[in-house]
Amino acid sequence: MPKVPVMQAVVEVLKSEGIDVVFGCPGAAILPLYKAMEEDGGIEHLIVRHEEGATHMADGWSRTTGNVGVAIGTSGPAGTNMITGLYTAQADSVPILCITGQAAVSKLHQEAFQAVDIVSIAAPVTKWAVQVKEAAQMPWIFREAFRIARSGRPGPVLIDLPIDVQKQEIEWDSTIDEPLPVPKSAPSDARVERALELLLAAERPLLLAGGGVILGEASDELLELAEFLQIPIQATLMGKGAIDEDHPLYAGMTGIQTSQRYGNASFLESDLVLALGARFGDRHTGDLATYRGDRKFIHVDVEPTQIGKVFGPDLGIVADTKLFLKALLDKAKQHGPREQGGWVERCQELKRTLLRREDFDTVPVKAPRVFKEINEFYGPDTYFVTAIGLYQIWSGQHQKAHKPRHYQVCGQAGPLGWEIPAAIGVKKARPDAEVVGVVGDYSFQFLVEELAVGAQYDVPFVLIMLNNEYLGLIRMAEDHGGYDMKYEVDIHYDTTGSDNVKIMEAYGCSGIRVADPGEIRASLEWARKEADRTSRPVLVEIMIEREGNTANGTSIAAMKEFEPIP
Repeated sequence: MPKVPVMQAVVEVLKSEGIDVVFGCPGAAILPLYKAMEEDGGIEHLIVRHEEGATHMADGWSRTTGNVGVAIGTSGPAGTNMITGLYTAQADSVPILCITGQAAVSKLHQEAFQAVDIVSIAAPVTKWAVQVKEAAQMPWIFREAFRIARSGRPGPVLIDLPIDVQKQEIEWDSTIDEPLPVPKSAPSDARVERALELLLAAERPLLLAGGGVILGEASDELLELAEFLQIPIQATLMGKGAIDEDHPLYAGMTGIQTSQRYGNASFLESDLVLALGARFGDRHTGDLATYRGDRKFIHVDVEPTQIGKVFGPDLGIVADTKLFLKALLDKAKQHGPREQGGWVERCQELKRTLLRREDFDTVPVKAPRVFKEINEFYGPDTYFVTAIGLYQIWSGQHQKAHKPRHYQVCGQAGPLGWEIPAAIGVKKARPDAEVVGVVGDYSFQFLVEELAVGAQYDVPFVLIMLNNEYLGLIRMAEDHGGYDMKYEVDIHYDTTGSDNVKIMEAYGCSGIRVADPGEIRASLEWARKEADRTSRPVLVEIMIEREGNTANGTSIAAMKEFEPIP
């Protein structure tokens, strides 16, 4: 078997695993990997301005492709800067691989420059964190990392590479090497049978599409089952896009923040919920006693420890969502169509009547009007990213999603600054697609330096900023959450605070500020053309009312609506 530099083997492994682009920042302790990438070719590299940005780019790329995104950093603070991205990926079940350089093995116990125990630091926010001390193990550890990242509930892994190990040679032949198989969990036949029995016995059942439907590529099977049995579908925030929201069987989103009024109403009237790849997050369920009520729950999840974590379901099933839905559909077809009542029509009536107003013409702009314009202007093939804040809650409440993997949100971790690097990752995954980030004025500046990456590498996308010159979500919590204060949440100064258009221009990008709702459509048209013209990020900054609030509550049965109900 031929002898090759070990990092050449690593590069070949990466390419064979489907990696054609990586995001990172070179440093002294990772240069052997960079040398191998330069000599071997075939992997594009984008140099980031902050290692957290690299992880979020890999995250956006992964959410779009379904493959494992890769971020690279050197030793010490590079790895610690990646922790937020690892946590974000772990929380949302996103498979990414972080590769870090490290001091030589002989120096690890001597507090060498930038030598930190990144494996121990990363362990709580990864599926696997490992340091390679034997060069001959390197290809196999990378193969195992990809297998672990993809298997079961997907998630992040970290591989730490001491500099002396990176410089060695190993015996390795790429022509007889290939990715490790990733088995899928098939459901128990008896449990599928019981699930069908419960569904057929229910008068008002719902199918609840969690993020596991999208991760499991099970949207087609979900819709086929729903149409055959005529059962309405709801989506969680992470499942948004699993079904076209204009489909007659879409019954909305339940929750105490990112919810639709008709979604909460239809959920409260349901008597059985079949939850698919959902983790029953607290901002979905709200008060558990109300959420559970008298209805029955079937919980399907690929990860056994998710079942019963929040509450014990009436039936738990460990299975890949796609395999489960196929098995359930087969049994349903053997049984025949479900006896119909008026449940579908009832959900459709709620969807027609229990809405939130969007047609505001007032100045300053009311946020729901922004999403009315977004829904009317952009087509179903547009990719959206958004992070955390009032703007993201408004997006979840008002913005329509039509296809899987086209609406991407960092759900459980909610790191500010996620949008710009995530949009870069999405655009690198789908170069011909239109990519749009919905961002707040505060989140915009957390990783604003990554605009330089979009400019340097000609990565065009549009940022739509809702600017209220506040930490809006925290201001609302302080003002309406029982604290009766507005302490240290106002970021307004001078006339309009930071000049975000000039910030864009400083990075060689473009921007426009909008203050009137009648100007929003024209600004979106301009931004599309400007992104095409410049091949760089473009900002549409919309000045919204400073103290607008999103509908919210502690129970799905007691939501507070701040705007007039249409």
